[in-house]
Order: sequence, then structure tokens, then C-alpha cells
Amino acid sequence: MLYYSVGNRHGKIIFVIGEMQEMKRLIVLICAFVLAVPAFAQDKEKLVGRLDAARDVLNQIMATPDKQIPDSILKQATCVGVVPGMLKGAFIFGAEYGQGAVTCRTGHGWSAPVFIRMEGGSWGFQIGGQGTDLVLVAVNQKGFQDLLSSKFKIGADAAAAAGPVGRNAQASTNWKMQSELLTWSRSKGLFAGVDLSGVAVSQNHADTDFFYGSPHSFESILRGDVPVTPDARPFVRTVAKYFHETQE
Repeated sequence: MLYYSVGNRHGKIIFVIGEMQEMKRLIVLICAFVLAVPAFAQDKEKLVGRLDAARDVLNQIMATPDKQIPDSILKQATCVGVVPGMLKGAFIFGAEYGQGAVTCRTGHGWSAPVFIRMEGGSWGFQIGGQGTDLVLVAVNQKGFQDLLSSKFKIGADAAAAAGPVGRNAQASTNWKMQSELLTWSRSKGLFAGVDLSGVAVSQNHADTDFFYGSPHSFESILRGDVPVTPDARPFVRTVAKYFHETQE
């Protein structure tokens, strides 16, 4: 509390000291803001980098026709998720952890992306410190609904299968009826279908809200109600390039 009485020399001194304290508070606030701006930029840069890494994974996978996702699945996909560099946890024995992005097909193209986490038990192809890229494709509306869940476990809450490889390869005849998701991995350049049973997929609301600057539901984003931002366009355009066919 500031005490001051007119004509009191000591009061004038207190008044000056009070002003100095207010000035110090203002300087502290300004400094905090200035320091926060680079941190904000770095956090946004990390998310953009994640999208760019996901785009690069797709480009590299689809560059080899005999080792890419089959055309029949490209045509049927309702959603595409990419987790670049899934890593084995350093502190949780046998656990895998990764973050990626998902976009879904809408009536006017592919949606703006949302961010997801994947974590679960080891499936044995993580070696050393190198990460494994994962691709997750929803092949029907059930798969789309799975991705609208806040969290689900592959194999338990969502029927999934290892995806086939090769432009003209065919999945098993009953994949359309029995599978909601098809999954692949790429480790040390080898791209193959992989069984991800037991791996949990969860929505990363914090990163998604931060990326768009305000909260949006995953459903509104994946249904195409939120515009694709300039930072997300390279990833979304890459998905559209390969998963280009309109669903039958």
C-alpha cells in the first residue's frame, strides 16, 4: 500500500519509490512477453516440422511402386495418419511412443490435420536409437469414427490388420468387412505391413489447439469445418496427391 500526503517530503519520496516499483513490474512483463515470443515460435516450428516429417515419410514410401500402399487402398481410404520416428521409450521398458498427424477425406478434399499420440507395447523392430515410421489408414467409416474417439486401442477397440505392400497388391478378400484400420511400418528403409495390436492412439488436444490458436473439436477439423492453414498445406496436399481417387 502506498502512503502519501501532499507537502510531505517523505510522502513525495514514497510516491517516487512507488512509481519505480510500478515501472519495474512493467519492465518484467515486457521482458516476459519478449522471451515468450521466441518460445511460441519454437513450439509452432516443432509442430510444422512434425507435419513436414510426415509428408516426407509419405513421399519416400510412395516413391517405390513395388513397395508402396496399394492403389485399391488409396482409393478407399477415409483417413490417413503418419507418425514419423516412433521411438522406444528410454524410461518405460519395452514401450513405444510417437506423435504424428491425421487428415481425413471430406466432400471437398482432405481435411486440415489433427495431432495424435501413439504408444504401447514393443513389437520388436526398434533397434538402437533409430525411430520407426508408422502409417495408419482408415478404410471405412468405422475407422473414421475410431479416430474421433479421444483414445482407442488397436486390436481391442478398433479392428486392424497389417497392410499389404505393392501398387497392385491386394489385401485379403475380407479386409473391407473385417478391418477398420490398416497399418504399416518403415524401419531402416524397409516398408511393410505391421500388426499394431495393443498400441493406443489418443488425440493430442494440446498440440492441436496450439497449432490452430484456439480450441476445435477433432470432429469439426476432420469433417472439414476448419480451413487448412498455410503451414499444413504441404502435408495435406501430399496426402491428396497419393490418395487422390474419390471413394466409390
